[in-house]
Amino acid sequence: MAYGISTYAYFWRISSRAPEPMSLPDMLRDTAELGGEVFQICDYAPVESCDRAELADLRATAGDLGLTLELGTRGIRPGHLLKYLDTAGELGVTLVRSMLNTAGHRPGTAEAVALLKEAVPRYAAAGVTLGLETYEQVATDDLVDVVRAVDDPHLGIVLDPGNSVARLERPADVVAATAPHVVNIHVKDFAFTRRDGWVGFTYAGCPLGEGLLDYDAMIAAVGPEERGVNQIVEHWLPWQDEGYDATARLEHQWTQHSINTLLRSE
Repeated sequence: MAYGISTYAYFWRISSRAPEPMSLPDMLRDTAELGGEVFQICDYAPVESCDRAELADLRATAGDLGLTLELGTRGIRPGHLLKYLDTAGELGVTLVRSMLNTAGHRPGTAEAVALLKEAVPRYAAAGVTLGLETYEQVATDDLVDVVRAVDDPHLGIVLDPGNSVARLERPADVVAATAPHVVNIHVKDFAFTRRDGWVGFTYAGCPLGEGLLDYDAMIAAVGPEERGVNQIVEHWLPWQDEGYDATARLEHQWTQHSINTLLRSE
């Protein structure tokens, strides 16, 4: 088990709002400086256009920094998953995170099982685990049913209990339902705040330990240390009214706080 950081912890600093967006090597170096051991390249489209030489350079940079790499994408069409399996091989990655749906494809449970039964054996043969993330577009029970039906130890669940709140699923229930199948954890805290005039709520991220995530209960249920499940820092940091510099500075502070909190929990 190791602690790491995702590209999602650099959401604003790699966005079009950044005067000079951070590159992957920039994020790798920052992760190492903060004490992370893993870097998850998650939903980061530029990695798909890297050639073999660029992937080799990225792998070498991670190795020099003492970092393990993980990948993340969306969708379960076999062609797409096998493309990411090839990239995983080039990068030395043994865990790929995905999600059932894409903008143009929303498979039902039966279709999802059939598609995954095509791709997962190839992952297993390569020694790579595929993890499907919990999120509001898919009921957690359905996601668990898919994983159970495929029935392969190289297919599991990436647990992010905050995502499913928008589906009116309680984080504690999501943890309980998925715990036996978890292969990766996204660690981000979250909270509701009242909007001006008490007209509804805003649901957004907050510093780890200050929101609704019951981190200790989640860890007790999953047992990541015993099972070798990595914990990856992410954020839902809203854009700050003061502009990019304030947002980037706070994003860095949240990341540093999260990784420090995880390291102290050992």
